[in-house]
Amino acid sequence: MDKLPKALDELVEAFCLLPGVGSRTAERYANYLLKRDPKIAQNLSDSLNNLHSKISFCKKTFAIISSDQEYSDLYLDPKRDKTIIAVVSEPFDIYAIEKTNQFKGTYHVLGGLISPLDNISSDQLHIKELIKRVDEDNVKEVIFALNASVEGETTAIYLNQLLKDKNILLSRLAQGLPTGIDIEYADIITLTKALEGRYLVK
Repeated sequence: MDKLPKALDELVEAFCLLPGVGSRTAERYANYLLKRDPKIAQNLSDSLNNLHSKISFCKKTFAIISSDQEYSDLYLDPKRDKTIIAVVSEPFDIYAIEKTNQFKGTYHVLGGLISPLDNISSDQLHIKELIKRVDEDNVKEVIFALNASVEGETTAIYLNQLLKDKNILLSRLAQGLPTGIDIEYADIITLTKALEGRYLVK
């Protein structure tokens, strides 16, 4: 069998870089784009080109924002309670929690979880900024809204040690979140129950 044309082969290899996409799936994606209207591929290309140039991160919460903003709309919203912070691992966790319409505080994105196996230490996360926010915003409660995993547990324990001497409530999401599930993929009912049943950790 002849080799794929270079342009198609490079596209397949590019798709293979995505998590969970193997060579067969990558080939299907490439074949789909090849057979469809070229405008679909062009739109995809334009979106990818804009990904880094038109997206930035909030200076306070590290949530995803447009590049022409400095702070997220959620943080600037006067109806949100800045004295309550839900600490999440990744920006997309915010959108998952927001779908429940149960949380009226603000967020803080760590940018990952402590994971020695992946060479991710606390210094690589937005933890110092969180400590600073606790003081600047007169925070009353910090909710550890982290994944129910070994890494999530490790990170929560570390944060608890750093914050336990502050005069604030420290809570975690209730066990409505099954072990091993990522916040981003949890369903609305599960997240709602987890928020409602959060518990103190000190």
